[in-house]
Amino acid sequence: MTDPQTPESSRWHVALTQITRANGTIIVLAILLSFVIGGIMIAATDPAVQEASGYFFARPVDTLAAIWDAVAGAYAALFRGAIFNYEADTFVRAIRPLTETLTYATPLIAGGLGVALAFRVGMFNIGGRGQMLVGAAAAGWVGFGVDLPWGLHTLLALLAGIAAGAIWGGIAGVIKARTGAHEVILTIMLNYIAFYLVSWMLRTPGLLQKPGSSDPKSPAMKDTAVFPSLLGPQFNLHAGFLVVIAATVLVWWILSRSNLGFQFRAVGENPHAARVAGIDVKRMYVLGMVMSGGLVGIAGVAQVLGTSTNGFAAGVDAGIGFDAITVALLGRSTPWGTFAAGLLFGAFKAGSFTMKAAEQIPLEIVLVVQSFIVLFIAAPPLVRAIFVLPSPERDRRKRERSRMKAQLAVASHQAGGDR
Repeated sequence: MTDPQTPESSRWHVALTQITRANGTIIVLAILLSFVIGGIMIAATDPAVQEASGYFFARPVDTLAAIWDAVAGAYAALFRGAIFNYEADTFVRAIRPLTETLTYATPLIAGGLGVALAFRVGMFNIGGRGQMLVGAAAAGWVGFGVDLPWGLHTLLALLAGIAAGAIWGGIAGVIKARTGAHEVILTIMLNYIAFYLVSWMLRTPGLLQKPGSSDPKSPAMKDTAVFPSLLGPQFNLHAGFLVVIAATVLVWWILSRSNLGFQFRAVGENPHAARVAGIDVKRMYVLGMVMSGGLVGIAGVAQVLGTSTNGFAAGVDAGIGFDAITVALLGRSTPWGTFAAGLLFGAFKAGSFTMKAAEQIPLEIVLVVQSFIVLFIAAPPLVRAIFVLPSPERDRRKRERSRMKAQLAVASHQAGGDR
C-alpha cells in the first residue's frame, strides 16, 4: 500500500539530514562569521564610530580605532557577563556570570534535547512552547497546591511536568501515526492551544490563579517544591542544572546504547527501509514525540521551580521553546552537542545584559548573531564559498577518479603481463 505522505516526508528527511550533519569545522566557522556580522552591526550603530566616519578620509585611523573600541568593548562585556568578570572586586562576583550562564542554559538544554531527540526520529518538533507551558503548569500546580515534605515534593512536581509535556507531545505523535498529518502543523497548532489553555487557567480562580488576585499569575511555589540552590543564596544556579545533566546522559544512552535508540535512528534515516526491516515506524513516532515532549517539559519545570518561584504567568516559556530548535540544530541533534550549544546560547543570554548595561548595545544584536549561526549552519555551501573550502562532494569525486585510475593502471599492467 502506497503511503500518501512519502514524497513530502522524503523532502523533510533530506532537509533535516543536510542541516543536522554539518561538520564541526562548518559550525566553528559559522559562529565566527556570525560574530563578525555582529561586530559590523555594533560598529555601524556606535555613535563614536559614526562621528569618526564623518572625517574618515582626513583621519582614517580615528575611525578604525573607534571601530575597534566599539567591537572589542562589546565582546569584552559579553565575556564579563557570561564567563568571568575580571573587573569584579571579589571572587564570588567574578564567577557569578558563569553561574548565570548555567542557569540560563538549563531550560535551553532540556528543550534542545527534546527537539534533538525528535530530529533523530526524523520529526520536526516545533511544539516546544506548548510542551513547556503545560509542563510548567503541571509542575507549578503541584508546586503550590500540594503539601509534601521536601525532596518528595520537588520530585513529584518534576514528574508532573515531565508527564504533562510527554502527553502534549504524544498527542502530535499519535495523530501523525494514525492519520499521517504532518507534525510541524500539529505542534504549531498545539502551541496555540496550550498558550490559551494556560492563560485561561491563570485567569480562573481555583485552577492556577493566585487566590485574591485579579492578575493572571500563579501563587508562589512552596519552599518544599523549589529546586535547591547549588552554590548558596548568592547565586541563582539551582539543582535543575543537575537534572539536565542527567537528562543528557540518559538521552545519550538511549540513542547510542539501546535497541530503542537504534530503532529511532533507523526511522530517522529512512522510515520506509525501517518499515521493511520490521520496525514499527508508527510506534517509533509516538514514542519519539512522547519522550521529546517529556524532555521539553523539564524546561518548563526548570522555569517554575528554579527561576520563577514567586509565581509564573503565561509568558513563562520566555521564547525558550523556539530557541530550543536553534540549540538542537547547532548541536547537530546529538546529546552532548546540544548540551554545548545550550551553554553557548546561555552565555549569549547572560552576556547580552552586560553588553546593554556597559556598552549600550541593543539586545537584538545578540539575537541576530544567534540567527546567523543557524543560517550558516543550514547553508554549509555558503560557508565553504566564503572561506574557499573544498566541497565534500568534489573531494569524493576526486577520490573516486583516483581510485578508478589506479584500477585502470593495475588492469593495464595485468593485461601487459598476460601478453
